[in-house]
Amino acid sequence: MKPQSFLSPRAWLLVACALLLICVLAPVLNLWVPEGQVLHLSDYGVALLGKFMCYAICALAMDLIWGFAGILSLGHGLFFALGGYVMGMHLMRQIGREGQYQSTLPDFMVFLDWKTLPWHWQLSDSFLATLVLVLAVPGGLAFVFGYFAFRSRIKGVYFSIITQALTYAAMLLFFRNETGLGGNNGFTDFKRILGQPIHTAQTRMVLFVLSGLALVGCYLLARWLTRSKFGRVLQAVRDAESRLMFCGYSPLPYKLCIWTVSAMMCGLAGALYVPQVGIINPSEMSVANSIEIAVWAAVGGRGSLLGPIAGAFAVNGAKSWLTVSAPEFWLYFLGALFIAVTLFLPQGLAGLVSRFSSLRKAGQA
Repeated sequence: MKPQSFLSPRAWLLVACALLLICVLAPVLNLWVPEGQVLHLSDYGVALLGKFMCYAICALAMDLIWGFAGILSLGHGLFFALGGYVMGMHLMRQIGREGQYQSTLPDFMVFLDWKTLPWHWQLSDSFLATLVLVLAVPGGLAFVFGYFAFRSRIKGVYFSIITQALTYAAMLLFFRNETGLGGNNGFTDFKRILGQPIHTAQTRMVLFVLSGLALVGCYLLARWLTRSKFGRVLQAVRDAESRLMFCGYSPLPYKLCIWTVSAMMCGLAGALYVPQVGIINPSEMSVANSIEIAVWAAVGGRGSLLGPIAGAFAVNGAKSWLTVSAPEFWLYFLGALFIAVTLFLPQGLAGLVSRFSSLRKAGQA
């Protein structure tokens, strides 16, 4: 059998166009096109698109574990927040003595009468260590949790419930002041990153481009994983796990690997998200946020990779518009959207596009 190519020429063209849009067009429209002109991309637009791209990475991560392995997680908000907290700790250390209390300790620690940094802050001053921990912390937690859950053969709705419980328990823990993680207020008032002021247009554009590159990189990684033998085994786990075990495969390492990779992708998204929005607090790991990630994947289309990315942009675009024009209806809209997609579009937007494409080809034949 002829092996499947990694990307078709048309797909490579789309990737090249995405890179061109992210690395060239957006910076030109924001930094060089004067304000007031039609083509000018505002700082608000840059921040909004950068945030959406971080969400799209989470939707892609959810697609790997739900769309291809058939494991619905309602705890991915936790991994997103952990990556954000690791980056937030580093950014808090970069404030130095410019805080309200002019201390080397973060302001909230001075307020709570802390005298020294807690042990879990010791590596926070190093950007290199932060980059490692952004992946290692959510990945390590996912590995340990996943090992015991998958080894106990917990799956289906039971797995979804315990991931939700894990997220809720972590949120309650992070709300406590004695954890040394900012309590209810979390981290904010960031000043700089790598010595550069964090609120300038140039820094925001760099973060935007990095978010876009991370999204393209995660998509290519996900594409490579799902089109390999590893991906075919994952789909077998989703469709007929018992038959797979009968054929001599142990599903544990495959499920554990994709679960950990998915968590690390969310951690990366959280680390890119925090410097762009300027705050991280325990509400980011709320149960509702984790459910929203599942909604993005469902609306876009599970098992299609590009669908969840489109779903993240579509749902969050609608959220940004509705929370301004009719904030009281946003949650009703989100619930109705999820129900409608589940009942009438089980393959999401990707399935709808595929159906129209098939009808058009049939009409041309």
